[in-house]
Amino acid sequence: MLHLSGFTPRLLRPDEQGELLSYRLGITNVVARPTARADELSREEYVEGGRVLAEKVLRLRPRWLAVVGVTAYRTAFGEPRAAIGPQERTIGTTRIWVLPNPSGLNAHWTARTMAEEYARLREAAGLPVATAEA
Repeated sequence: MLHLSGFTPRLLRPDEQGELLSYRLGITNVVARPTARADELSREEYVEGGRVLAEKVLRLRPRWLAVVGVTAYRTAFGEPRAAIGPQERTIGTTRIWVLPNPSGLNAHWTARTMAEEYARLREAAGLPVATAEA
C-alpha cells in the first residue's frame, strides 16, 4: 500500500523496512506480539499497546500517526465510533489518521480503494508522490 499510494518510489521487501526513514516514514505495531489474525489479541493487549504507542508519539512528536485497522484503533484508543480517515483526537500535536488494514480478511477494500485512502493521508501530510531516484 505504501508504494501504490505514492509514499515510496518502489515496492519494498519486508527486510527493507529500515529504508522507510529515508522517506520520512516510521513503522511500529500497536501490539508487538505476532499473531495470524487480529482477533487473537485481547482488548487488554490493545489498550496497553495504545498506551505505549501514545508515550512513543509524545516522545518522538511525528506530525502524523497512521493506525492501520479501524478495529485496532477503536480498541487501543477507546474510540468506539472511529471511522477510516482523519481523527479529531490528537496525541500532543500529532494528528491521527486511521487506515484500512490490507489483510486479506478485509475483503470489502480493494487494492485500488485502499491505495486511494493511503494517498489521502500522504496528500494531507504534504508529501509528494515518491519517485524513483535517478
